[in-house]
Amino acid sequence: MRSAVIVFPGSNREGDVADAIERSTGRRPALVWHAEASLPSLDLIVLPGGFAYGDYLRTGAIAAQSPIMREVRARAEKGVPVLGICNGFQILAEAKLVPGVLLSNASLKFVCKDVYLRVETSQSLFTQRYATGEVMRVPCAHHDGNYFADPQTLDRLEGEGQVAFRYCTADGRTTATANPNGSARNIAGVFNATKNVLGMMPHPENATDALLGSTDGKKMFDGLVDAVAR
Repeated sequence: MRSAVIVFPGSNREGDVADAIERSTGRRPALVWHAEASLPSLDLIVLPGGFAYGDYLRTGAIAAQSPIMREVRARAEKGVPVLGICNGFQILAEAKLVPGVLLSNASLKFVCKDVYLRVETSQSLFTQRYATGEVMRVPCAHHDGNYFADPQTLDRLEGEGQVAFRYCTADGRTTATANPNGSARNIAGVFNATKNVLGMMPHPENATDALLGSTDGKKMFDGLVDAVAR
């Protein structure tokens, strides 16, 4: 699988994502600087976590205007899978590649802990190795992970199967206490309309090795390998 991780000024999880991809593919992804204007032929593009441009203005707002994002958008429109994690999710939202916005956490505090996610659909490139309703444990680390969209958009996302993950308890219940940031309807990740773009706040790349405390995130990267192989 040919993959690339886009690196912005302030990215800090590109190495973690590269390690996760390599664990599933046996092949190290290319690291592409945000100022580049072109990409090689790719099967997967990842926007990693971090603090692009120091999170000035709004999180992801400046990075969304980087030259490489024109190419990311073009590849996404051609069906190439694009995964945005944490700051990458914020960038995708600012670039309008996924619906909604990310606001400051309801607590106005940085949240760093393991969370449980319920898989809302297995019908995507990213979630095909999971069962619908399966619960996974992965870390989160963010200050601006409070997902927001207007009620009509939220209804549409739910109706069209574009909600990928929800924050939940260990037994899969979506409660207020299981929601670490106040996200609308406990949403932790969303797809674009064609489900080849996924934005999510928690970090599946940091749950791909037993030494990291969980391997629940590895199914995502293994599933992407399956999708490319078909």
